[in-house]
Amino acid sequence: NQFHGGNIIAQSTYRTQSGLRRIFKCTPCHHLFSQTRNTVFYDLRLPEETVMLVLKLCLVAVSLSGISFAVGVREETILRWLQRAAEQAERVNAQLLQEVQVSQVQLDELWNFVARKQAETAQANGEACQDSPDGRHWVWLSYAPEYCLLLATVVGPRTLNNAQRLIQQTAAVVQGVPCFFSDGFSCYFTALLGCYQRVIRFPRTGQRGRPRKDRIEPHPQLVYAQLVKEKRNGRLQSLRIQVRCGAERLKQLGLTVSTSLVERLNLTLRTALAPLVRKSPSFCKQPQRLQHRVVFFHAFYNLVRPHMSLRRSLQDDAIEAPRFHTHYEQRTPALAAGLTDHIWSFRELLTAKLPTHHSQSTSR
Repeated sequence: NQFHGGNIIAQSTYRTQSGLRRIFKCTPCHHLFSQTRNTVFYDLRLPEETVMLVLKLCLVAVSLSGISFAVGVREETILRWLQRAAEQAERVNAQLLQEVQVSQVQLDELWNFVARKQAETAQANGEACQDSPDGRHWVWLSYAPEYCLLLATVVGPRTLNNAQRLIQQTAAVVQGVPCFFSDGFSCYFTALLGCYQRVIRFPRTGQRGRPRKDRIEPHPQLVYAQLVKEKRNGRLQSLRIQVRCGAERLKQLGLTVSTSLVERLNLTLRTALAPLVRKSPSFCKQPQRLQHRVVFFHAFYNLVRPHMSLRRSLQDDAIEAPRFHTHYEQRTPALAAGLTDHIWSFRELLTAKLPTHHSQSTSR
């Protein structure tokens, strides 16, 4: 058999616990490679069904010790599989999340800790110390509510550096300049100005004295509004909307300043990933382990997991009105955004052959 215009031919087969595997040969370079090369299942001894079962359990808030006990696989092996799945999800995200047309982006951070739960006093603006020895980590999220699409994720301390990383990753996948909404965290505005800005240069006049310095202004289309929450004794007292830039464009678009949907996504994350469950012993011991899980869930949420609010009703004219039953077409966020034409299967997510990309941070 020949593939890709005759450049790749089927060479042989070999038997594994998951069935027959095929060996292919590249005719220009005479290189042999396996059917599962550059996938999660490459060179694994256990059956594919066992690997997929373990990775599915990692996405439904089952702890490592629980998976190890139920399936009979060592925790170290599960962590290696998670790393492979995260690297695969990283390639999928980098290939599919490009030029997404969205009108607004909601930003938020999800509190968590790594290795130990110890808090230090934050700075006046709410920013944590860059080299803080405590275990506080946040899961940073950027979310497109019109498609329920998760755009970018960052795991790290609550610092300006990580806010800039989140905004840069978001700007790399969206088209144009959308509206940004967040809570009262001050670092977002600085990060947005660093990414969406316009430099005004003043010409030299030839007169005495120093020339005027260049002035940096927000992008003319940038809209950023904060939903500031005032609390007392842990209870919400009031909500205040503060538009930092782009008030006129926000009024023209008629958008409502809200972060409710990205905050609802926080609940989805806490019920899906065991390290994010509150008051449980399933917390991660290393930051990169938490990063692997978040990146893997990112691709799973967008491509594999149908979202109920995105489903479309299918009208069946052949059924009479009294006996009419509404049928629905399930859709994922990526399908609703036009990034793919079908709902991906779990195996398709783990075996998709895509170019290597290094924009995410699973290796950090």
